[in-house]
Amino acid sequence: MSNPQQLRYSKEHEWLSAAEDGVSTIGITEFAANALGDVVYAQLPEVGDSVTAGETCGELESTKSVSDLYSPVTGEVTEINEDVVNDPGLVNTQPFEGGWLFKVRVGEEPGDLLSAEEYAAFSGSSDN
Repeated sequence: MSNPQQLRYSKEHEWLSAAEDGVSTIGITEFAANALGDVVYAQLPEVGDSVTAGETCGELESTKSVSDLYSPVTGEVTEINEDVVNDPGLVNTQPFEGGWLFKVRVGEEPGDLLSAEEYAAFSGSSDN
């Protein structure tokens, strides 16, 4: 399992892209997607919603359980991935590409985000 080097990671197993024009993309890691099992439903925040780092902002439902989705940053949701709403399995098959969840205009970024190496050590998902 490989965690892309250019991303940063939360201890809640979300990833965050570098901001482009102040907006970052957020998704869940391959480790989290594998732990969840087959995702069958995604409840994402709405465009315009404010999200707060470390707080819940949605849910992912799999054949195994329902898991809270946490925002790794504080800011305003600018876009949600309608493809994931329509085909939640993208979270499993493409967690770092087509399975992204939402985009946020970042207002504040916590200092406890992890590098790919730190996340691999934290989650036990080596190969980086």
